[in-house]
Amino acid sequence: MPAVLPLNTLRYEEEHCINCELCLIVCPHGVFAPDERVVRLAYPEACMECGACQRNCPTGAIAVDSGVGCAAAMIRAALRGRRGLRGLTSAGATGAAGCAATAAERDTPCCGSGEGCG
Repeated sequence: MPAVLPLNTLRYEEEHCINCELCLIVCPHGVFAPDERVVRLAYPEACMECGACQRNCPTGAIAVDSGVGCAAAMIRAALRGRRGLRGLTSAGATGAAGCAATAAERDTPCCGSGEGCG
């Protein structure tokens, strides 16, 4: 039987979360959602492993092995034919260019370069 690989390398330890909501602000694909006590991991399958959440989390509650990020997310979506992965279409393309679906997302410094993804 083949090994089952995880969707991505995102790890979230809610016991370390102080509910600052910085991850909500920097995540270009809405992986996290607000909640009363701590931020909730709402759409882990939408994580493109850009590392923005990890770089901005003051307590280290979030870890991700950031790497090719945008490209890996688009390839994964194309291979699986998934729609609705927070901006990705079944063809693996996004709204305009790059990994972001909206202008606001393209202006988010998410891919480690300090520049937008689009």
